[in-house]
Amino acid sequence: MKALFYTREFPPYVYGGAGVHVEYLATELAKLMEVDVRCFGDQNENSKNLSVKGFSYDNPIFDKSNDKLKAVLKTLSTCIEMNADEIDADIVHCHTWYAHFAGIVAKLCYGIPLVITTHSLEPLRPWKREQLGNGYDASSWIEKTAIEMADALIAVSKETKEDVLKYFDVDESKVKVIYNGINLQEYVVTNETSTLEEYGIDKSKPYVLFVGRITKQKGIIHLVNAIKYIDPETQIVLCAGAPDTPEIAKEMKDSVDEVKKTRKNVIWIDKMLSKKEVIQLYSHADVFCCPSIYEPFGIINIEAMACKTAVVASAVGGIKEVVVHGETGLLIPLEQQNEAPFEPVNPDKFSRDLADGINQLINNKALRDKMAINSRKRVEDYFDWTAIAKQVEDLYKSLL
Repeated sequence: MKALFYTREFPPYVYGGAGVHVEYLATELAKLMEVDVRCFGDQNENSKNLSVKGFSYDNPIFDKSNDKLKAVLKTLSTCIEMNADEIDADIVHCHTWYAHFAGIVAKLCYGIPLVITTHSLEPLRPWKREQLGNGYDASSWIEKTAIEMADALIAVSKETKEDVLKYFDVDESKVKVIYNGINLQEYVVTNETSTLEEYGIDKSKPYVLFVGRITKQKGIIHLVNAIKYIDPETQIVLCAGAPDTPEIAKEMKDSVDEVKKTRKNVIWIDKMLSKKEVIQLYSHADVFCCPSIYEPFGIINIEAMACKTAVVASAVGGIKEVVVHGETGLLIPLEQQNEAPFEPVNPDKFSRDLADGINQLINNKALRDKMAINSRKRVEDYFDWTAIAKQVEDLYKSLL
């Protein structure tokens, strides 16, 4: 059996959880079958059972296009090019709306069964319109078309499955829940501290850590607003880059600058670090905070848990299936608007509640230590890529 992956992200160009997912799933599946990866970029790799080919996203023909439409137009062009090479796979598997149009074309032109992994859903990310303009209507149409014509859908959490059935015309029998996973050999506690030293993090004092992109979805502004309620001796380490829009980049900068006027122990690392560097940050953090307002799974939480770090996270989406309240971390209730943009009904209360959870764990080492042990065990028991790849293989076989 041979699987063809279509994806925007693949190393070295990974900026989110979907890219992490694709990297590890492809690697594990390659132990079971041939895997051909076609992605956005300039990659060109061939190893046993795994081939990777990048397709250029920066077509100069779109240089004069509307800035907000460029992403969609470039995406469609790249997806067409991805299908120019002959396809000899038994299954086509698409990841994120950026690659879905390639899967649509492959299914229609080559008659190959199509599998879609729903890493997120456009109807639940209305803030993407700020980034894509009317291109958001196109991305939503592409996603809807791909999902409704797919032969099978993988939902990364039970709640994501419920959302798929709510927003799309899909038979429930086609949707299978398969969680994200983690490389348990890679994500382990390290004593290395060079990254802490490089960014001026005081190893003798506690710190709460955020890792992620600067987007409305990730809720980082709510954590920044919570800083004034966090114990003053606690360092705040924000490893946050890749802003969605210039507007949210400015909002983030202005908010952090304002906080720094009265608090000196806020450290903002405004770029995405390597895995090795992030693992150092996880390993020495006292608390990891995930303040997302939308999170189908939240792979970032299992990364922290694998490194034995207690988590304080918003009780939304798939996070509730990953973090066990009181055992591996604390889940913070979030009352959201019932319709777009799904922001907190009371933003200040949400920020206060985040701070209360962080303060509770910072001030209770015994509880943190218990959560550290429980977190690693939970990840080992439920989120191992080897077992997850076998579930995906079984799904493929059911379609042939």
